[in-house]
Amino acid sequence: MNSSTENVTLKLKSEQLDIAKQWIQTEDVKAYKETSSIQKTFTIPVEREELVIEKIPTASDDKKEVIRIPLSEEEVNFSKHRIILEDVSIYKNQIEDVRHIEETLKKENPKIETFGNAKVIKK
Repeated sequence: MNSSTENVTLKLKSEQLDIAKQWIQTEDVKAYKETSSIQKTFTIPVEREELVIEKIPTASDDKKEVIRIPLSEEEVNFSKHRIILEDVSIYKNQIEDVRHIEETLKKENPKIETFGNAKVIKK
């Protein structure tokens, strides 16, 4: 210690960690419905009625004559309708997680060195 100063004050400092959180946007999501088309082929049997008139010749050299007259037939009609396949829920869910942060902080400690024959008395 210098003889001209009797009291010395050391300002000891230590580091502290300031932790702050903020929201950042990590992704952007757009929800929509998309329609796709599928070509389908159906095979449906249909029936019809006809009146058949056969002329059967009596002589062996004449040809048999057949007359067909359509009377009625099944007609295929179709219509499309929508059905609900499923409900899809879209919502935000907040999840709390824990992050561990490791950082080295510095701290100042007082040190006293003695020179010569000085004795240190601890109380």
